[in-house]
Amino acid sequence: MNKQKLAKDLIKFIDDSPSNYFACINAKEILNKNGFTELSEAEEWKLKKGEKYYVTINDSGIIAFTIGTDKIYKSGYRIAASHTDSPGFLIKPNPEMNKKDYDILNTEVYGGPILSTWFDRPLSFSGRVFVEGDSAFKPKKYFINYDKDLFIIPSLCIHQNRGVNDGMAINAQKDTLPLVSISRDKNKFSLTALLAKELKVKESEILSYDLSLHSREKGCILGANDEFVSVGRLDNLAAFHASLTSLVDNKDKKNTCIVVGYDNEEIGSHTIQGADSPTLANILGRISNAMDLTLEEHEQAIAKSFVISNDAAHSIHPNYLEKADPTNEPKINCGPVIKMAANKSYITDGYSRAVIEKIAKDAKIPLQIFVNRSDVRGGSTIGPIQQSQIRIQGIDIGSPLLSMHSVRELGGVEDHYNLYKLILELFKN
Repeated sequence: MNKQKLAKDLIKFIDDSPSNYFACINAKEILNKNGFTELSEAEEWKLKKGEKYYVTINDSGIIAFTIGTDKIYKSGYRIAASHTDSPGFLIKPNPEMNKKDYDILNTEVYGGPILSTWFDRPLSFSGRVFVEGDSAFKPKKYFINYDKDLFIIPSLCIHQNRGVNDGMAINAQKDTLPLVSISRDKNKFSLTALLAKELKVKESEILSYDLSLHSREKGCILGANDEFVSVGRLDNLAAFHASLTSLVDNKDKKNTCIVVGYDNEEIGSHTIQGADSPTLANILGRISNAMDLTLEEHEQAIAKSFVISNDAAHSIHPNYLEKADPTNEPKINCGPVIKMAANKSYITDGYSRAVIEKIAKDAKIPLQIFVNRSDVRGGSTIGPIQQSQIRIQGIDIGSPLLSMHSVRELGGVEDHYNLYKLILELFKN
């Protein structure tokens, strides 16, 4: 896979995946095209060595895997885990607000976005909608990616806010509500009416929705040497894309390899499709059971397994060098970043780092180290959350980014390629 082609594929994948639901829809399309079979958790699994499968979890999480020729209890599982969600805004129920004939949409912050980056750019929405079906437990479900510049969050002009360039506190209930229309009493904007028209259903039949805003601006490759990837949701669709592409491209058949796309990492992972659930443990148990492993053999397989918790990392910022640790300074396009923390907000330890260092060394893949400054509290990711649910050795790794949690983030072409190669090598080892 050529690194420029891989970067362009990444941008297209993200542009086509404005929300967690569409990340899964597009992942399913890739998997289907490459011979993977969809499974249902509500049905019996009959798996075969050498075959490829996937299962979705509540529409926004997905687990794909290939069954290797080696006995699983001897080789263990090779796992690359990431997440499908990104910080942003969700649309609240009953969202329509009218202020002096301006139609405004009521929204709620999801995760920890850099709020200021969402101002003054074309926005739309995507997600899923539920409509009355045959019974209460079987509503009809629609996925919608509204293909129009529909909303904008206008800034307050500098003439009415003279201190804006000195720093401004943003109130998420007041300042970030998107403008959708100018109307009079008889034609006020109705989201439900818009959904009914778009989905060709009766407005009265719409029961609920899970919808989020997204920027309509497309991603691009930029830089004097075409070295940067500029697009939204690199955290964490870049990791998910690298993992998924590695699984599809893996020609080595001996190991049983798994890609996990959790949801809701940005809000703590406490959902059935999040890392703080028994989802992965359940799926591994079902694979072992379908492959006729005894409970003892399953436990042996878990003990021999290894997971890369794959989430975005921080690059040093050329304008804020003082924010980085003085001896560990990851840079864009200098290799995937091993993330470490004394408080175990990352799962990396001496053993797991040694494993990855050796795999990378043999494959000539550069690696970097990220550690927080000792006087700055850092973030965490799915690694330790997942380990609280299933006891598998692993490491936290990610590609270095600038502008993390902005509506538009910046990464490196070379880093994405090397992350892809590193996961591919994990699957082979």
